[in-house]
Amino acid sequence: MKNIGLISDTHNSLDEKFMDFFAPCDMIWHAGDIGSLELADRIAKFKPLVAVSGNIDDYKTRLSYPMEQRFTVEGADIYMTHIGGYPGHYATAVKDVLSQDPPKIFVCGHSHILRIMYDQKYGCLLMNPGAAGRYGQQTKRTAVRFVIDNGEIRDLQICELPR
Repeated sequence: MKNIGLISDTHNSLDEKFMDFFAPCDMIWHAGDIGSLELADRIAKFKPLVAVSGNIDDYKTRLSYPMEQRFTVEGADIYMTHIGGYPGHYATAVKDVLSQDPPKIFVCGHSHILRIMYDQKYGCLLMNPGAAGRYGQQTKRTAVRFVIDNGEIRDLQICELPR
């Protein structure tokens, strides 16, 4: 069993209240637009970090964090990239991955819209945690935590902070 913290679009800003929310987590996943390598290092010192770069990340961040990751946690296959879309509206590259080898969990960011939904067509759970940073059009900053236990996802919780 692993407790996972999930964030995206921090844009170099991460409120301590999100860090408190992630205190019980075993690891943190960041779905891109980290904002700086320094912020990624801060998160990685707090909890093990799996992250992807986003469209605003600089070359140093992109050298440390790829544009996409495929990994397994507790028997669950995870595919993560920053710009992904959602069921019926996926980015072309994502649609190719999902149609050829769908993961159990597809994680993306970019939209600044918290969206968690099951995709019947590809048999995977889409998780977009919205935006945790202060930059963007969102009215609330959001983060997610959940448990993966023997490949099953449960106990999902959302943290909302004012912008």
